[in-house]
Amino acid sequence: MNNSLLKVLLVDDDEDDYILTRDWFSEFQVTGCELEWVDNYQVARNSMANNQFDVYLVDYRLGMHNGLELLREAVAVGCSSPIILLTGQGDREIDLEAIQAGAADYLEKSQLTAPLLERSIRYAIERRRAEQKIREQAALLDIATNAIFVHNLQHLILYWNKAAELLYGWTANQAIGKKTSELWREKNPEQLQESMKILLQNGSWEGELQQKTKFDKEIIVESRWKLVHGFGRQGQSVLVVNTDITQKKDLEAQFFRAQRLESIGTLASGIAHDLNNILAPILMAAQLLEPKLDDDLSKRLLPILISNAKRGANLVKQVLSFSRGIEGDHTTLQLKYLIREVQQVIQETFPKSIEVEIETPQNLWTVSGNATQLHQVLINLCVNARDAMPNGGVLKISAENVFIDKNYASMHIDARIGFYVTISVTDTGVGISPEIIDRIFEPFFTTKELTEGTGLGLSTVLGIIKSHSGFVNVYSELGKGSQFKVYLPAQEATETLEEQEQKSPYGHGEVILVVDDEDSIRETTKTSLENYNYQVITARDGIEAIALYAENRDQISVVLTDMIMPTMDGLTTIRTLKKINPDVKIIAVSGLASHEKVNLVKHMGIQAFLAKPYTAQQLLQTINTVKNSY
Repeated sequence: MNNSLLKVLLVDDDEDDYILTRDWFSEFQVTGCELEWVDNYQVARNSMANNQFDVYLVDYRLGMHNGLELLREAVAVGCSSPIILLTGQGDREIDLEAIQAGAADYLEKSQLTAPLLERSIRYAIERRRAEQKIREQAALLDIATNAIFVHNLQHLILYWNKAAELLYGWTANQAIGKKTSELWREKNPEQLQESMKILLQNGSWEGELQQKTKFDKEIIVESRWKLVHGFGRQGQSVLVVNTDITQKKDLEAQFFRAQRLESIGTLASGIAHDLNNILAPILMAAQLLEPKLDDDLSKRLLPILISNAKRGANLVKQVLSFSRGIEGDHTTLQLKYLIREVQQVIQETFPKSIEVEIETPQNLWTVSGNATQLHQVLINLCVNARDAMPNGGVLKISAENVFIDKNYASMHIDARIGFYVTISVTDTGVGISPEIIDRIFEPFFTTKELTEGTGLGLSTVLGIIKSHSGFVNVYSELGKGSQFKVYLPAQEATETLEEQEQKSPYGHGEVILVVDDEDSIRETTKTSLENYNYQVITARDGIEAIALYAENRDQISVVLTDMIMPTMDGLTTIRTLKKINPDVKIIAVSGLASHEKVNLVKHMGIQAFLAKPYTAQQLLQTINTVKNSY
């Protein structure tokens, strides 16, 4: 048999109609077809279910049944070949029903000719191939990582792929038919209007947009628009391809901030050098004149001159420490002893309304550093914490050993893969406004009154830590407090430590429910756990988490939930989960492990608290501890 021939099955209970149809087939000029005939409804149904023919010609009248019933059954059982319905006499209602049921065409026998039948078969095949191509293209769009959707000029969504579901939080069923303004909010609506004008003039537009998703998550997308015609039987429509570049822009901001600080440091270094040259002769001259001038005016003014020249010299020293780090000998240090010294100082000098907590492990690794400089770092951070708590609060200094893995390093431009010792200084004060948090390490930038600070404390901290090949992270919530985390490379992270890292505990197929509104954190955590033999279910917020837990509570071993989420926060989620199952094992996660928050979750019976960002090892060890607890 020639493989290029189309296999056609005629379903008709009249043999004369079969003979007539066979004669028409012999007259076909373009389309090569091989015709077979059945007069049995059930045989035809089985053939259609198995897609044994390329095209089906179905007569409307089939004894006790009719062709419309067969058409509907064939579509229901998955027949993908085109079906053409034939009838003795035209009937408008049957015609409409047939097309709605999925018929490729509807032909009246009394008007039928060989050319008409050939054209109908050819067009049905071509349409089916076009539909198949569209389905394949749609499938490719659904596996694309970019959010791809189509809307008309009235901004009604006509198409919505899987990546768009993940980015914006709306399923295709929820999004299609809705306006874009109902699915997300634009930070700059005026930019959107101007972009539409350019699109209509040029047929395309590209640019960056700042948006808020269904869950109030702020995202930045690189957006590409193309004017298309005839999509979904519409006139003009807009094809949109959006790439989430939020993390990329965050890293760029870190890079530009580092460059800005470096430029400021270079400038400050030059100015400091010149100031030193100016202040040195002033100070020396004043000190030489002091014993020689004994009049009352000189005795009053010279000490002021000397005192202020010394203050200026100290200020220059701080500027230099920011710009290139204070030079000094580095020795092997055990930081827990340094922390105890700082604890003693602040307990003797800070107000009694500030409670001091210290937490250091016995096996804290050593670092290579200058004790005086690191002492200054801790004192500066503690003084800032004190000033952030004018009415008292809790100041906590803690240290821990950490391994920074690839996941963590990819989120922080200054981080490098390796072993570190971290010191955290956490307060329960007023917090830092998001508008100024990017500027706090700039020299001379301060929110304090003129007489209360020079704005060099944090810039000095950054300069010292950079000179120790470390970095600093800041977490803050207005009204909740701040946490400054200093990372210093561990001294001699030996092979035994690496072996310890490799022995991260594997799971045994347990199911972990991960709840976080950040897509990147959900996916990173999911990948890390699956690599260590865990099964993972993810939820974008508390409401979704509760629904998933109620459905899978017997399978879920541990719940890992963020504390700050839209729609339903972590605390409400935890309380609800506890109502469903008082014995549920939960790990709370937050960027700011404040004293109040940790105490609150402990009081609620939470087994562990994990600070963001966490490494794969920290995650696995915490889960292992919690799942084995009783």
